[in-house]
Amino acid sequence: MPIARSDLTVQEFDYLIVGGGSAGCVLAARLSEDADASVCLLEAGKPDTSLFVRVPAGTAAMLPTRHNNWAFETEPQPGLNGRRGYQPRGRTLGGSSAINAMIYTRGHPSDYDGWAEAGNPGWSWSEVLPWFRRSEDNSRGADAWHGVGGPLSVSDLRSPNPICEDFLRAAEQAGFARNPDFNGAEQEGVGLYQVTQRNGERWSAARAFLAPARERPNLTVLTRARATRILFEGRRAVGVEYRQGQATMVLRARREVLLASGALQSPQLLMLSGVGPREELRHHGIPVLHERPGVGRDLHDHLDYVSCYRSARRELFGFSVRGAARTLGAMLEFRRQRTGMMTTNFAEAGGFLKTDPGLAAPDVQLHFVVGIVDDHSRKLHWGHGYSCHVCILRPKSRGRVGLRSADPMAAPLVDPNFLGDSDDLEVLVRGYKALREIMQADALAPWRGADIYGASLTTDDRIREAIRQRADTVYHPVGSCRMGPDEGAVVDTRLRVHGLEGLRVVDASIMPAVVGGNTNAPTIMIAERAAAMIAEDART
Repeated sequence: MPIARSDLTVQEFDYLIVGGGSAGCVLAARLSEDADASVCLLEAGKPDTSLFVRVPAGTAAMLPTRHNNWAFETEPQPGLNGRRGYQPRGRTLGGSSAINAMIYTRGHPSDYDGWAEAGNPGWSWSEVLPWFRRSEDNSRGADAWHGVGGPLSVSDLRSPNPICEDFLRAAEQAGFARNPDFNGAEQEGVGLYQVTQRNGERWSAARAFLAPARERPNLTVLTRARATRILFEGRRAVGVEYRQGQATMVLRARREVLLASGALQSPQLLMLSGVGPREELRHHGIPVLHERPGVGRDLHDHLDYVSCYRSARRELFGFSVRGAARTLGAMLEFRRQRTGMMTTNFAEAGGFLKTDPGLAAPDVQLHFVVGIVDDHSRKLHWGHGYSCHVCILRPKSRGRVGLRSADPMAAPLVDPNFLGDSDDLEVLVRGYKALREIMQADALAPWRGADIYGASLTTDDRIREAIRQRADTVYHPVGSCRMGPDEGAVVDTRLRVHGLEGLRVVDASIMPAVVGGNTNAPTIMIAERAAAMIAEDART
């Protein structure tokens, strides 16, 4: 079907933001605070009106499906026995913050000091902490590490599952200390996660930042608007071409184009626009506007292994006649009080552990889940149970994002190169052993049923093979538009694309190295910093 063009009258804005996820929502809200600056936000997905977004437990309906989800797949991974990995990414206003498990963690202070030491001044822990605090409205109150009054509500779970206390006791029995705040003075230990919720409802970036700004006359939000190309005049980005329905349209930017499409789609759009590795562009017949070899390179992610356990306890999530009746009651409770099972983020507890006591920071993270999570909940089990994830926090493996074709509607080529570095496998083996020690502790005995996959993992070689057979992402891709001063980097410390004007990348793709924790809070911090930089640069 031919595509109609509707660009006879081209709209102009000061700022064009491509991507309405966590970073894009922050940018739109902060930049539109200046009444003299016009801002347009483009989001390829739908408005965030789905009940599954608002109800925290709705993540179970979105993560394993295509509802509000791009549901990408990786290339076959040699390190994972040739399997294709699954890469869910949010496709609605709020992006992945609208479908994720709502965990609020920032990583370890040494992560950000490492960024600065790698040639990125201004991004050390002491320099980014104020931007975390600026965003935050923590229900526990303000202190040296936390803020109140910011747009992003951070709270304790309203109705934690009773198994979580026994998980924490089990971890103590295994020799791990409790930690009441992973974002406080010390990261190491086990505890309950804080979540991005308010009054028992999900508090996505769209709800926190964008919704309060929607009535501003200088802010335009376009949904179902898929950017297909950045437009340039010489080396300056001056606009964006996008598709909405069957029409292709153009918007112009008087000041800047800001890419906030995430670690998989920001590099894809750059390459579709002629910015990236010369050989990649030529292979797909795309004219080279600006050769930048690092675009799409250095992709990396937290590889994760999940242990699954059956249980006779109906307090846990699962599939049974009695469980279905309990779920109906929980829905009524949520509707009336915003409490109960429907307020769960599933990964209610967890921890940050060192697999070697001599390490300066934890190298694995646990996510304890109050249901059986097998293959991203795409493989269902009758009955009830619980799970525990272990992921490697600082993988050495590096992959890439590429193009499948020059068709802007095609999915990106995603190759995280999981276990490309053999050291990653050995860290996961040690992490699994720590996890298993906790899961076998006496405190969990009243809950424990069959270990679905772990009974035969009696040697390191068997553990290695199980990891290759079942491990996959825990949803934290970063690095594909890396910040740095070197030739392999894509953006500078102010997130401007090297060698171009009027173009920045503002999302998780700019991380020089993934943080030791979940990536949503750091992405919001990055956008807070970027918005202030952009406003400052506009004044000079």
